[in-house]
Parts: sequence; C-alpha cells; structure tokens
Amino acid sequence: MAVALATPAHAAGRLIATFSLSGTTGKYVVSNPGTTAVTGWSITFDLPSGVTVGNVQNATVTRSGTRATLTPAYYINTVQAGRDTEPYSPTFTLSSAVQPANCTINGANCDGSGGPPPPPPPLTATYTVSGTTGKFVISNNTATALSGWSVVFDLPAGVTASNAQNGTLSQSGRTVTLSPVYYNTTVAANSSTEPYSPSFTVSASGAEPTSCRINDVNCDGSPDTPPAAPGNLRSPVKTTKTVSLTWDASTPGSLPVTGYDVYNGSSVAASVTGTSATVTGLSPNTEYTFTVKAKDRKGTPSAAGAALKVKTNNPADDTQAPSAPGGLRSTATTSGGVTLAWNASTDNTGVANYDVYAGSAVAATVTGTTATVSGLSPSAEYTFTVKARDLYDNLSAPSAALKVTTADIVETGYARVGYFVQWGIYGRQYFVRNLDTSGAAAKLTHINYAFGNIDAATLTCLQGVTRGTTQNPQDPSQGDGAGDADADYGRPFSAAQSVDGVADTGWEKLRGNFNQLKKLKAKYPNLKVLISIGGWTYSKYFSDVAATDAARKKFVSSCIDTYIKGNLPVYNGAGGPGSAAGIFDGIDLDWEWPGAEGHAGNHVSAADKANNTLLIAEFRRQLDELTKTTGKRYQLTAFTPADPAKIAAGWDLAEVAKSLDIFNIQGYDFHGAGSDNSWEPNRTGHQGNLYADADDPYGFNFSVENAVNAYLQAGVKPRKLTIGLAYYGRGWQGVTDGGKSGEWQAATGAAPGQFQEEAGTRGYGNLVASVPGCTVRHDEQAVATYCFTGNGGQWWTFDDTWSIGKKAAWLRSKNLLGAMIWEMSGDTGALTTALDTALK
Repeated sequence: MAVALATPAHAAGRLIATFSLSGTTGKYVVSNPGTTAVTGWSITFDLPSGVTVGNVQNATVTRSGTRATLTPAYYINTVQAGRDTEPYSPTFTLSSAVQPANCTINGANCDGSGGPPPPPPPLTATYTVSGTTGKFVISNNTATALSGWSVVFDLPAGVTASNAQNGTLSQSGRTVTLSPVYYNTTVAANSSTEPYSPSFTVSASGAEPTSCRINDVNCDGSPDTPPAAPGNLRSPVKTTKTVSLTWDASTPGSLPVTGYDVYNGSSVAASVTGTSATVTGLSPNTEYTFTVKAKDRKGTPSAAGAALKVKTNNPADDTQAPSAPGGLRSTATTSGGVTLAWNASTDNTGVANYDVYAGSAVAATVTGTTATVSGLSPSAEYTFTVKARDLYDNLSAPSAALKVTTADIVETGYARVGYFVQWGIYGRQYFVRNLDTSGAAAKLTHINYAFGNIDAATLTCLQGVTRGTTQNPQDPSQGDGAGDADADYGRPFSAAQSVDGVADTGWEKLRGNFNQLKKLKAKYPNLKVLISIGGWTYSKYFSDVAATDAARKKFVSSCIDTYIKGNLPVYNGAGGPGSAAGIFDGIDLDWEWPGAEGHAGNHVSAADKANNTLLIAEFRRQLDELTKTTGKRYQLTAFTPADPAKIAAGWDLAEVAKSLDIFNIQGYDFHGAGSDNSWEPNRTGHQGNLYADADDPYGFNFSVENAVNAYLQAGVKPRKLTIGLAYYGRGWQGVTDGGKSGEWQAATGAAPGQFQEEAGTRGYGNLVASVPGCTVRHDEQAVATYCFTGNGGQWWTFDDTWSIGKKAAWLRSKNLLGAMIWEMSGDTGALTTALDTALK
C-alpha cells in the first residue's frame, strides 16, 4: 500500500475531486478542467473517529488518526486535459454513511475554491509494503539532479525495521531514519531511485508508517498540518488550591502528537505527555479559565480546545481533615522505582488525592490508591509515607512509614563490567568481534566504551574529530581536542572484523566500533553498553564543566545528545542526527581525579568535590527526564579511586550514591614503574592485591579490601560496588631476587612493554606468551599473582585465573555487585571464563 506520490508531478494544473455517497460506498471522481495533462495526485480527507475504510478499488488508502490519504492506481495517475477518472474512479466502503471533511487534492481544496495547489516539493518518498518487506521510492520532481536525502518515519508500537538494502537504517523507539548509500544519494532530474530504491524488513507483516518526512517535508509533498485541537476538556476534581483536568487525545496532523500544554488564561500552567494534568498554586475561591493545546514532534501547536471555567473551593466551607491512609505496602520494585498501594482514606466531603512522600519530599501526587515512584537509585533504602488531601486542601496525618529497598541494577547474579578501548583495533588488533568470538560477550553484563573527550573550547562532549595525542605522557596538552571518530563510527570494517560477518560498504551512516557494538547488542540483547567519558588523558576539563550550574547543564545535555540520542557530528560521510541512537544504555564517568592530581596539566579546584556531586546529580536528573519521553531507564556509573586521599579530596560518597548506579572501584595500579619511569621505577610491588601485604614497605597499605571498606564505611550499599580486575601486567626490569623472588625488591625501571610507547605494561595474553622464563607465583597472604624471570631480570604483577577466583569468592562473601575489568583486549578468554565460573 502506498502512502505518497507514486510518480513525480510534471504539471501544475488544477484538479478537482468530487465525492458521492451511495449507501456506505464512497467515490471520488477526479477531473482536469485545464488544458494540460496532470500526472501525479493524491487526496486527503478526514473521517469521524471510529469510521473505517475498506474494499478500496482503483486506489489505495492509508490512515493516520482520522485523516485518510487516497493514492490512485497507476492507470489513473495521469488525468488528461478536459477528462476525468471515469469509469475507473476510486471507490471504497465506509463503515458508516458519512461525508468526508477537509478534502484536499495535491494540497488544494477539492472543490476548486481557494488558492492554487502548492508546487510539488523537490523530493517525495513513496512507501510500499509486501509482507514483511518495506520499500521507499525517492522521486525527484525537478529538472535538476538532487543530492542528499533522508527519510524519517514512525512505525506502529513494537514494530522494528532491519536488514536494509540500498540504504542504512537507525531506529530510536518508533522513529526510524533511512539514509542513502553512495549510489542512490543523488536522484536524477525527473527520475527516481529505481531500481536501487532502499528496502528493509519490518517485524510485522504489512506494517505501514504512521508519519513520514523526507528532508523534513511530508513524504507525499502535502503541506504541514498541525494536530487537531484537544476536545472535551473537563475537571474531575478541584480543591482550594488545585484543579485537575483531563481531555480527549488530539488527532495527529503531519507528525505524531508528543505532548500537551495546559494554559491558565494566557500562561502555560503545565506541560504533559498524557491527557491529564493537575494545575497547582492557585488561589482559593477563585475562578480560572483553562485551555489545552496539543503539540507535535516539531513543537507545532494545535488550536486551543474549548475553554473551561473552574472555580476553586472555599476553604471556609470545610476544615475537617481526612483520615490517615492505612495499609501502606510495596507491590513491586525495580532498580529505579517502587510501586506502592494503600487503603483509601475517608472524609466528610470527599478525598481529592494523595501525596506520596519519599522521606520529607513529595515524590508523587495521585487520585487513586496506588502510585509508582520513579527516578530512584538502585540498591537504596527509601522511607515512604502517604497523606490524603480532601477537596478543601485539608491534609490527613501521615500513614505509617514503610521502608523499601530498590532492586539491584543487576537484579540477579553479579555484574561483569568490561572496558573496551577505542584504540584496541590498532596495535592490539582487538575488535568488538573478539568480544563475541572469545566468549566474553555472553558472560559480560556491561561494556564500557573508552573514552569520550571534553571539548576545551565549548566545554561539551567532543566527537567528530580524529586527532592523535602526543606520545609524551607528561605533555599537559596531550588530550586537548583529541578523539578518534574514525575508530568510533567512520572506519569500515571487513567481514572478518565484523560481529555478524557482514562487511561495511564504506557508505553507511554508522560504521566503526559503534556499528559493531550495535550488532553485538542485537546478538546479546541483555548486554548494556555505556560510553565512558574522561579517563587518564581526557579528564583535564572535568573541573571546568562541573564548576557552575550552567556549565553542568550544558555539558550533560551535550553528552546525552551525542551519545544517548545518538546525534553524532557528520564525519567522512558518517554520523548525523540519530545515527548512533540506541547504542548506549547510559554513561560512565571517569574523572581522574576530582580535587587531586592526575594527568599533567589537569585543571583542579578546591570546589571539585562539591561540584563532582552536583555534576553526577545533573547527569541523573537529565537522564531521568529523558526516561519520561522514551520509557527507558538509563544507567549512570563511575570509575572511582582506591586511594583514600583521592576519595577524601573528590568524593562525597554518601551523596553521590543517591545518583550513581555502580561505583567501579579501582582495584589495580596500586604500584607500577610507569611508561616514563615517573612513578615507582626503583621498587617492585603488587598492583592489585586483595589484602594488605604484611611485607609492603610503603605506608599506603593499598589493597582491594581496604578500598572497598572505605565505601562501605561511608554508607554505600555493597550492591553498588564492583572491584577492578587487571587484564594486564605491570613490570620492572633489573630486579634483584632479595630472597623473595623479586617481591618488593629493588629495580632499575620499567620492563619492556607490549608496545614501544607503553613500557612497563603488557596485556595478560601477551605477557604469559612473550616474557620467557617468567615463573608464575602466588602470594597466598596478600592474594596477588606475580612472575619473576630470575635475579637481574623482569618482575611482573597481574591477575590470573587463580587470583580472579579468589577475588570473586571474596566479593561474593561481601555481597558486592560484581567485578570490573580493565581492559578486555588483554584476555583471549581464559580470564573472563574464570570470572564467570567463580560468580555463578
């Protein structure tokens, strides 16, 4: 069935459409009173709600709400001068004998009144569907070749589009964006994309778009129409200070209705997505006039519905409070919300609504005896009470308090959070595909993609650039303006590098690692993918983006727009609005470190600790606000320090825990030489011991246990904590035996690394395969693994299957959430398998 012009309109002649009704059979006769044939036409008209169209002859009809679009069969698509469509005029059967309203043909009034039809738009898009195969034909209605187009359309709820041919797809909720490939991005003059029109698979047979735009113009070329005015505005409940309103849903115009504005006089009193609202802050015993306007996806408002006058109640008429609600109970919990129920209160004039309190704050106001409180933190205890309000704003005493703990972010079992590094596709030759082929993807719960940067000039999330960092780790400008859009979404991958074995053509809007993550999520739908922002090199400007309320709001909004909404900057033909939508399930913050030293040149402020808390809260607030539109809860996690000095300098753990879902605690890098010998080059030491080592000559007493205890003692729930595991080793050379096989002994600097620029560091797989004679030993007391090549040789500290098993058993005994891994390229599969086995 078609929803747009099947062929271009080559003439601007005026057509007239005359409707007749015989019983329930309607017919449109289209006539051409002009002197030139007209090719290409469609008729739109409105039918009353509930009236259906069937048994269509000589045309096709599609519906969007009460509006119908009639598109002719090919043999009557051209109407000759002085002729009409008889005897093949379109006919159809109506479920009721009614007259259509608001009829237009090619955008002009059907009876010939009013102005002439608008000129055809440069491009139109025609949709047809056969079974589960949908197809768009893009037509150029001009005498000049046109380049560049995209079609944005909405599918019915629950319907998905996939397997694009001759085009690329991205879908966010019900909205799908269809983009061309290189060979059909240009449409020749007075021609179309045939035989290379884009097609795709829809998950429901015969699924039709509910709205369609090409380059932000209606696909059939018709002018934009706003939503219909909402009807039947009424007030079911009023008090002395509030008025509750409800109304009938508006009929969509060109675009879906996304919300409603409620007006108190000429001012907007409330903006909602549903068809009810409560206006608060009113004066007692006062008359108000309310109206409602619908708005579509572009914000285009409808006309106002009929006005409703409501007078608030007089508080002097009743001073008796309702009885306190009883039987408060929890009927369901999720990681971000609690559903509550209670017994109804009684009152002499009637109960208007109930206020649900989380602590001392009102979390919800409802008219019934159930409520769902959302926007909560996982693994957190809340205390709820409920008060009843009568029609005169008398409040009852509170109900008995109820304590409820929200579910964990991983509701059953343990989290396994693995970092995937953007640059792993180069020297490491570690692709997203390797997560699948190694078996890791099936065992992980989360993948954190590292890293996103901060734009020094705009203080927003940075994307769309490919600029390498300098190799000098002490260069204070090493990360300024750096990024890798090529690896992220610009680089085409071969079939051998692709998760599904399908190569990129190089013309898709989404390529690179992001496209492979999208494919991986399709294969493992329970896997969560988060974008990690910051890291050691990219944390320089965190202090700046957190410094003020305006800066925080701007930064957070930009990160959500870029990564969660997927509006990537255009880069080398890739990217664009919505191109990465649906890939990232949340945001991981890697500020190293607020209020403390980090990479050379990092901006640090005494206010970082307070501002870090506010920044994280702003991320939580904006992500929860987006949830109201999408219905999906987004996760917020952070990489957090093991060093108690860094915790004290930058982390108000109890406050941050109200916003964060997971604290990924650094469980490694306790000791190391550093690639430039700037760290601890002259003495070996465990980099990730579980317990404090009795032989440790340093005064820090670093250990996983001590790090975790700092969080628990601050009141953070254990099921918000993961411990970091090292899938790499840190090494020294010139190490003396000292009678301890090199443990805590003198050294001459960092050992040769896996890569020339990374002395002192090797991935686990490379270490065990490439350091000859490195005998593996286990420190049973500290629970730490190391290897030693002999006196004067190399000494390496790392995690192996033994230490991972021990640490996993320990975190289970402490009821922690799970483990975090830096980073996945170091493992060929053995370490992740050991972790998975130990956590089952």
